[in-house]
Amino acid sequence: MAIEIKRYAAGSATEWDEFLTASKNGTFLLQRGFMDYHADRFQDHSLMIHEDGKLLAVLPANADGTALNSHGGLTYGGVISGTKMSAERMLMVFDALAAYLRPAGFTEVNYKAIPYIYHRQPADEDIYALFRQGAQVVRTDVSATIAVPHRLPFGSGKKDGLRKARKAGLEIRESTDWSACWALLSQVLDDRHKARPVHSEAEIRLLAGRFPDRVRLFGAFDGDQMISALVIFDCGQTVHVQYIASSDLGRQKGGVDMIVHHLLDTVFTGRTWFDFGISTTDQGRELNTGLAKQKEMFGARSTVYQQYRWQLT
Repeated sequence: MAIEIKRYAAGSATEWDEFLTASKNGTFLLQRGFMDYHADRFQDHSLMIHEDGKLLAVLPANADGTALNSHGGLTYGGVISGTKMSAERMLMVFDALAAYLRPAGFTEVNYKAIPYIYHRQPADEDIYALFRQGAQVVRTDVSATIAVPHRLPFGSGKKDGLRKARKAGLEIRESTDWSACWALLSQVLDDRHKARPVHSEAEIRLLAGRFPDRVRLFGAFDGDQMISALVIFDCGQTVHVQYIASSDLGRQKGGVDMIVHHLLDTVFTGRTWFDFGISTTDQGRELNTGLAKQKEMFGARSTVYQQYRWQLT
């Protein structure tokens, strides 16, 4: 088996996306239309991996000096493989990657593994290959994930919030009012963390336009006023909560609690995982216990997002 590594070029976007759609572990966040929205911030150095002339795997990545990052602008993005990928083939892929990267001047790979909840078929061959190459875990973040078909009941606090929302007559509906959502979100992040959303309003509008069935906004409305909102990245079997925002009125009336209940009970009943995202800071070393507890009260339990450093020297 001959493994060949080629750098991605814009003319291969269709081939990349078609492969990703049929892969074991790719999501729409790794399609070129999503990755390239912030192409001006990263020096793309994505790789396409062929076996005997046929595409076997891809690696979304960017160059940062002598480091190859997979990918600096994404939460995850390791080797995305097709159904023919085996443990033996992956060992060969990593040998071929080393043979490609060292002469190109790279001294290390910072690798963001794709969590298993995004796998359509088991796809941890890369974790074994990293171990064989001597890579070390350098970051572990804790996310909170609900197993939708076997979900645990809401905690008492979330049940109370749901009762308040129903009593207040809140209405949950899907929306395209990104301005209202971003006003809520920006205020919450500024008040609590002196921070801004990762995406600007213009960027989220761009992504929602490119992926209207994947980037979705659900709001809790008091009359015509959006008082709470969840931004969802719909990755198929796994639904990821990208942003949660709520006004003071939304918190008083249980807006977020009602949205989550509606999504689990009505919109995403046939899915496997509902992931709230990480509750850690400082490269995973600090757990925001209050935030983690809030997510766990919805019936979520821990999933880890791990990053590895593979020294090529």
